Amino acid sequence: MAVMAPVEALDGARSQSEEAYLRIRERIVSLDMPPGSVVNEGRLREELRIGRTPIREALQRLARENLVRSIPHRGTFVTDVNITDLARITEVRVLLEGHAARLAAERLSAADREALSRLVEVLEEGPSLDQRELMRLDQRIHRQIYKAARNTFLEATLEQYFNLSLRLWYLVLDHEVGLREAIKEHVELLQAILAGDGTRAEESMHRHVKGFEHEIRKVLVER
Repeated sequence: MAVMAPVEALDGARSQSEEAYLRIRERIVSLDMPPGSVVNEGRLREELRIGRTPIREALQRLARENLVRSIPHRGTFVTDVNITDLARITEVRVLLEGHAARLAAERLSAADREALSRLVEVLEEGPSLDQRELMRLDQRIHRQIYKAARNTFLEATLEQYFNLSLRLWYLVLDHEVGLREAIKEHVELLQAILAGDGTRAEESMHRHVKGFEHEIRKVLVER
Protein backbone atom coordinates (compact mmCIF):
# COMPACT_ATOMS: atom_id res chain seq x y z
CA MET A 1 0.00 0.00 0.00
CA ALA A 2 1.32 3.48 -0.92
CA VAL A 3 2.12 5.78 1.95
CA MET A 4 0.40 9.16 1.71
CA ALA A 5 2.58 12.23 2.20
CA PRO A 6 1.66 14.37 5.21
CA VAL A 7 -0.63 17.30 4.46
CA GLU A 8 2.05 19.68 5.73
CA ALA A 9 4.55 18.29 3.18
CA LEU A 10 2.05 18.68 0.35
CA ASP A 11 1.30 22.26 1.40
CA GLY A 12 5.01 23.01 1.56
CA ALA A 13 5.55 21.64 -1.94
CA ARG A 14 2.62 23.66 -3.28
CA SER A 15 3.88 26.85 -1.64
CA GLN A 16 7.37 26.34 -3.10
CA SER A 17 5.89 25.75 -6.54
CA GLU A 18 3.75 28.88 -6.19
CA GLU A 19 6.74 30.94 -5.06
CA ALA A 20 8.79 29.68 -8.01
CA TYR A 21 5.95 30.47 -10.40
CA LEU A 22 5.47 34.02 -9.11
CA ARG A 23 9.17 34.85 -9.08
CA ILE A 24 9.90 33.43 -12.54
CA ARG A 25 6.75 35.06 -13.92
CA GLU A 26 7.90 38.44 -12.58
CA ARG A 27 11.25 38.02 -14.31
CA ILE A 28 9.57 37.18 -17.60
CA VAL A 29 6.95 39.92 -17.43
CA SER A 30 9.49 42.61 -16.48
CA LEU A 31 11.84 41.37 -19.26
CA ASP A 32 14.62 40.41 -16.85
CA MET A 33 14.27 37.16 -18.81
CA PRO A 34 13.93 38.61 -22.33
CA PRO A 35 11.64 37.23 -25.07
CA GLY A 36 13.37 34.39 -26.90
CA SER A 37 15.94 33.75 -24.17
CA VAL A 38 16.83 30.28 -22.90
CA VAL A 39 15.37 29.27 -19.54
CA ASN A 40 18.29 27.90 -17.52
CA GLU A 41 16.77 25.69 -14.82
CA GLY A 42 20.07 25.26 -12.98
CA ARG A 43 20.60 29.00 -12.74
CA LEU A 44 17.01 29.51 -11.54
CA ARG A 45 17.51 26.90 -8.80
CA GLU A 46 20.66 28.68 -7.62
CA GLU A 47 19.27 32.21 -7.77
CA LEU A 48 15.84 31.44 -6.32
CA ARG A 49 17.12 28.80 -3.87
CA ILE A 50 14.23 26.54 -4.83
CA GLY A 51 14.42 22.84 -5.76
CA ARG A 52 14.15 21.16 -9.13
CA THR A 53 10.55 19.91 -8.81
CA PRO A 54 8.94 23.27 -7.86
CA ILE A 55 10.90 24.98 -10.67
CA ARG A 56 9.67 22.44 -13.22
CA GLU A 57 6.08 22.69 -11.95
CA ALA A 58 6.30 26.48 -12.26
CA LEU A 59 7.63 26.22 -15.82
CA GLN A 60 4.82 23.84 -16.80
CA ARG A 61 2.31 26.39 -15.49
CA LEU A 62 4.04 29.22 -17.33
CA ALA A 63 3.95 27.14 -20.52
CA ARG A 64 0.18 26.80 -20.18
CA GLU A 65 0.02 30.58 -19.92
CA ASN A 66 2.15 31.03 -23.08
CA LEU A 67 5.03 32.71 -21.27
CA VAL A 68 7.51 29.90 -21.96
CA ARG A 69 7.62 27.04 -24.48
CA SER A 70 9.58 23.81 -24.55
CA ILE A 71 11.17 22.52 -27.75
CA PRO A 72 12.17 18.84 -27.73
CA HIS A 73 15.95 18.29 -27.72
CA ARG A 74 16.56 22.06 -27.55
CA GLY A 75 15.24 23.29 -24.21
CA THR A 76 12.78 25.77 -22.75
CA PHE A 77 12.55 29.35 -24.02
CA VAL A 78 10.75 32.53 -23.04
CA THR A 79 8.10 33.14 -25.71
CA ASP A 80 8.47 36.02 -28.16
CA VAL A 81 6.17 39.07 -28.24
CA ASN A 82 4.97 40.94 -31.32
CA ILE A 83 2.37 43.39 -32.57
CA THR A 84 0.03 40.58 -33.66
CA ASP A 85 -0.01 39.34 -30.07
CA LEU A 86 -0.97 42.84 -28.93
CA ALA A 87 -4.10 42.92 -31.11
CA ARG A 88 -5.23 39.45 -30.06
CA ILE A 89 -4.59 40.02 -26.36
CA THR A 90 -6.49 43.30 -26.50
CA GLU A 91 -9.51 41.64 -28.13
CA VAL A 92 -9.76 39.36 -25.11
CA ARG A 93 -8.95 41.97 -22.49
CA VAL A 94 -11.48 44.54 -23.70
CA LEU A 95 -14.30 42.04 -23.18
CA LEU A 96 -13.14 40.38 -19.97
CA GLU A 97 -11.73 43.43 -18.18
CA GLY A 98 -14.88 45.40 -18.96
CA HIS A 99 -17.02 42.58 -17.57
CA ALA A 100 -14.84 42.39 -14.45
CA ALA A 101 -15.26 46.13 -13.86
CA ARG A 102 -19.04 45.77 -14.14
CA LEU A 103 -19.08 42.82 -11.74
CA ALA A 104 -16.86 44.69 -9.28
CA ALA A 105 -19.34 47.58 -9.24
CA GLU A 106 -22.20 45.17 -8.59
CA ARG A 107 -20.47 42.96 -6.00
CA LEU A 108 -18.28 45.39 -4.07
CA SER A 109 -17.63 44.24 -0.50
CA ALA A 110 -16.68 46.51 2.40
CA ALA A 111 -13.07 45.35 2.16
CA ASP A 112 -12.99 45.96 -1.59
CA ARG A 113 -14.48 49.43 -1.10
CA GLU A 114 -11.78 50.31 1.41
CA ALA A 115 -8.98 49.03 -0.84
CA LEU A 116 -10.29 50.84 -3.94
CA SER A 117 -10.86 54.07 -1.97
CA ARG A 118 -7.23 53.99 -0.84
CA LEU A 119 -6.11 53.60 -4.45
CA VAL A 120 -8.23 56.60 -5.49
CA GLU A 121 -6.52 58.65 -2.78
CA VAL A 122 -3.09 57.62 -4.08
CA LEU A 123 -4.09 58.57 -7.63
CA GLU A 124 -5.59 61.91 -6.66
CA GLU A 125 -2.40 62.89 -4.83
CA GLY A 126 -0.75 62.90 -8.27
CA PRO A 127 2.11 60.54 -7.43
CA SER A 128 5.52 61.61 -8.72
CA LEU A 129 6.57 58.06 -9.50
CA ASP A 130 8.96 56.77 -12.12
CA GLN A 131 7.77 54.55 -14.95
CA ARG A 132 8.35 51.25 -13.16
CA GLU A 133 6.63 52.45 -10.00
CA LEU A 134 3.67 53.59 -12.11
CA MET A 135 3.59 50.14 -13.66
CA ARG A 136 3.38 48.55 -10.22
CA LEU A 137 0.55 50.93 -9.26
CA ASP A 138 -1.32 50.02 -12.45
CA GLN A 139 -0.95 46.33 -11.57
CA ARG A 140 -2.32 46.90 -8.07
CA ILE A 141 -5.39 48.62 -9.49
CA HIS A 142 -6.18 45.96 -12.07
CA ARG A 143 -5.67 43.08 -9.65
CA GLN A 144 -7.85 44.71 -7.01
CA ILE A 145 -10.63 45.05 -9.57
CA TYR A 146 -10.23 41.38 -10.56
CA LYS A 147 -10.53 40.41 -6.91
CA ALA A 148 -13.59 42.63 -6.40
CA ALA A 149 -15.38 40.87 -9.29
CA ARG A 150 -15.69 37.84 -6.98
CA ASN A 151 -15.21 35.20 -9.67
CA THR A 152 -12.06 33.13 -9.24
CA PHE A 153 -12.28 31.62 -12.74
CA LEU A 154 -12.54 35.06 -14.33
CA GLU A 155 -9.73 36.36 -12.09
CA ALA A 156 -7.37 33.57 -13.19
CA THR A 157 -8.11 34.21 -16.87
CA LEU A 158 -7.68 37.96 -16.48
CA GLU A 159 -4.36 37.45 -14.69
CA GLN A 160 -3.04 35.37 -17.58
CA TYR A 161 -3.86 37.94 -20.27
CA PHE A 162 -2.81 40.86 -18.08
CA ASN A 163 0.65 39.33 -17.67
CA LEU A 164 0.96 38.86 -21.43
CA SER A 165 0.07 42.51 -21.98
CA LEU A 166 2.45 43.69 -19.24
CA ARG A 167 5.39 42.26 -21.17
CA LEU A 168 4.44 44.47 -24.11
CA TRP A 169 4.27 47.52 -21.86
CA TYR A 170 7.67 46.77 -20.32
CA LEU A 171 9.01 46.37 -23.85
CA VAL A 172 8.35 50.06 -24.57
CA LEU A 173 8.71 51.40 -21.02
CA ASP A 174 11.64 53.67 -21.90
CA HIS A 175 9.53 55.45 -24.53
CA GLU A 176 6.80 58.01 -23.97
CA VAL A 177 3.77 55.71 -23.86
CA GLY A 178 1.29 57.84 -21.95
CA LEU A 179 1.60 55.73 -18.82
CA ARG A 180 1.01 58.64 -16.45
CA GLU A 181 -2.16 59.60 -18.33
CA ALA A 182 -3.31 55.97 -18.38
CA ILE A 183 -2.91 55.79 -14.61
CA LYS A 184 -5.04 58.93 -14.20
CA GLU A 185 -7.81 57.26 -16.21
CA HIS A 186 -8.18 54.86 -13.33
CA VAL A 187 -9.67 57.58 -11.12
CA GLU A 188 -12.82 57.69 -13.26
CA LEU A 189 -12.90 53.89 -13.42
CA LEU A 190 -12.56 53.39 -9.68
CA GLN A 191 -15.08 56.11 -8.89
CA ALA A 192 -17.61 54.37 -11.17
CA ILE A 193 -17.04 51.06 -9.36
CA LEU A 194 -17.34 52.71 -5.96
CA ALA A 195 -20.60 54.35 -7.08
CA GLY A 196 -21.96 50.96 -8.10
CA ASP A 197 -22.32 52.13 -11.71
CA GLY A 198 -21.56 48.95 -13.67
CA THR A 199 -22.24 50.45 -17.09
CA ARG A 200 -19.91 53.42 -16.55
CA ALA A 201 -17.24 51.17 -15.04
CA GLU A 202 -17.38 48.82 -18.02
CA GLU A 203 -17.17 51.66 -20.54
CA SER A 204 -14.29 53.27 -18.66
CA MET A 205 -12.35 50.00 -18.64
CA HIS A 206 -12.98 49.52 -22.37
CA ARG A 207 -11.48 52.97 -23.08
CA HIS A 208 -8.51 52.27 -20.84
CA VAL A 209 -7.61 48.92 -22.44
CA LYS A 210 -8.06 50.25 -25.98
CA GLY A 211 -5.96 53.30 -25.10
CA PHE A 212 -3.24 50.95 -23.84
CA GLU A 213 -3.18 49.16 -27.19
CA HIS A 214 -3.06 52.45 -29.11
CA GLU A 215 -0.06 53.73 -27.15
CA ILE A 216 1.89 50.46 -27.38
CA ARG A 217 1.11 50.03 -31.08
CA LYS A 218 2.48 53.51 -31.88
CA VAL A 219 5.84 52.64 -30.38
CA LEU A 220 6.06 49.12 -31.85
CA VAL A 221 5.26 50.39 -35.36
CA GLU A 222 7.93 53.08 -35.10
CA ARG A 223 10.65 50.68 -33.89
